[in-house]
Amino acid sequence: MLRLLQSFNTEMSAYAELQATKRQNLAHALADSPAGQFAWIGQLLGAAVDPDTVLAIATIYWLTNTGASSARLYWEGWHTEHSTETITAATGLASFAQDFRPVRKFADRDHKNIVSWSQLDRGSHWAAHDAPDLLVADAEGPVPPGHRSLVPEAVSRPRTS
Repeated sequence: MLRLLQSFNTEMSAYAELQATKRQNLAHALADSPAGQFAWIGQLLGAAVDPDTVLAIATIYWLTNTGASSARLYWEGWHTEHSTETITAATGLASFAQDFRPVRKFADRDHKNIVSWSQLDRGSHWAAHDAPDLLVADAEGPVPPGHRSLVPEAVSRPRTS
């Protein structure tokens, strides 16, 4: 785990820091050039997805001109006062093998209604791309009594073994 955190800090943290501190600098660059948008997405995702997927994602950001607004999440996260109240909403977590592993003790301290906790044997931060079967199976998994599924019935597919 320490190696993963060190690797992230060395190789990937600049993306979040730039978006959190200088989002408008990035916004102008992403809105000005489809090549810039493609380079940003391609470098961010790296080898986690195939080139066609990188092109599809970059194209969606470019055609909808949402590269800049997608950075807002990081900026707001750094510039908003966070509540210290315990979260009581039903919470589920899927932790993928090549992503940060949450510490249950801290999660239990801050979230009083954890209804699902899955530690999966593969997948990364980009699980929708590199482990979609695990992500969907976890989201469609058993729902505790008194809670409703996170996956709308229209999206739900039969499970296969």
